[in-house]
Amino acid sequence: MPYVDRQNRICGFLDIEENENSGKFLRRYFILDTQQGSLVWFMDNPQNLPIGADCVGSLKLTYISKVSDATKQRPKAEFCFVINAGMRKFFLQANDQQDLVDWVNALNKATKITVPKSSESQQNSENQKILPDVVGPKKQVSYRTDIIGGVPIITQTQHEGGDGANRSEREALQRSHSQLPYFLGRPAQEQSVIKSGYCVKQGAVMRNWKRRYFLLEENAMSYFKSDLEKEPLRMIPLKEVHKVQECKQSDIMMRDNLFEVVTTSRTFYIQADSPVEMHSWIKAISGAIVAQRGPGRSAATMRQARRLSNPCIQRYTSRIGECSGTLLQLCTCLRCVTSCLSLLFPPVRCLD
Repeated sequence: MPYVDRQNRICGFLDIEENENSGKFLRRYFILDTQQGSLVWFMDNPQNLPIGADCVGSLKLTYISKVSDATKQRPKAEFCFVINAGMRKFFLQANDQQDLVDWVNALNKATKITVPKSSESQQNSENQKILPDVVGPKKQVSYRTDIIGGVPIITQTQHEGGDGANRSEREALQRSHSQLPYFLGRPAQEQSVIKSGYCVKQGAVMRNWKRRYFLLEENAMSYFKSDLEKEPLRMIPLKEVHKVQECKQSDIMMRDNLFEVVTTSRTFYIQADSPVEMHSWIKAISGAIVAQRGPGRSAATMRQARRLSNPCIQRYTSRIGECSGTLLQLCTCLRCVTSCLSLLFPPVRCLD
């Protein structure tokens, strides 16, 4: 679902058909910026991209005439809606029905035509005159402009960095295919899987943020490089997790939708794609921990139960039980001997 970031912009992941009538939808991170009057999309969340990374595509809100449900136009594309911009139609896929409704309403609301005041228009024209003198030299980045039905559509065609940028774009393109809702990269998941999906995790050594595929099962939470990998990068046993909560240091780290998984050896900082996803992960992990330990059982009681379940301790306690039974039998035999002796040798009274 879309969410509002720290700059009061509506953000979230959507799948877009960048090449018209191609039928191929690519995963992109969209930002609806009403202050700048544009809808832009990136390969990933700009917080996870290199500083100064440019957008993949952009569209001026003034060119958008209508945003509506496109389920009938694209019956094979689930949760699909269309942005009408002149003669061009942009088809996008939402994550679910509620996500579709929220995006359609937000875009239609942002594209309502409003007439600015005369003072504001004069100030904007003055700012545009001053801007070229203030702004320094820009990076050399090539764009492609398509004029379709009188509407200019700007699309970036080349990044700086040559082969490195192209390689990163190919990797992001491969990741985008793995994130499609109808793409089954991993084999059929077992019934023990509670929740799965992509999140951004902070590294332990370099403290950098990387997108990983997380898999929550009954006894552990694992994360992979992608959903195509079979071997996890790391597995976190739920018995080592002390608590899962929304991160209190999100303001310091400048990260939205951040939560932490605290274990005995390390604290994992994980960023979800939206506030709803963050709370969903926290609830799922906490529920799995409670289901594993049982209601009302803390980590201390679980350690005590595991200690008592040790085979060595079980043998020790069983021997104590055997010894106590042997002592009881011996005491019973002594009572029988004493009663027999009292019958054979009655007590003798002394005569005065």
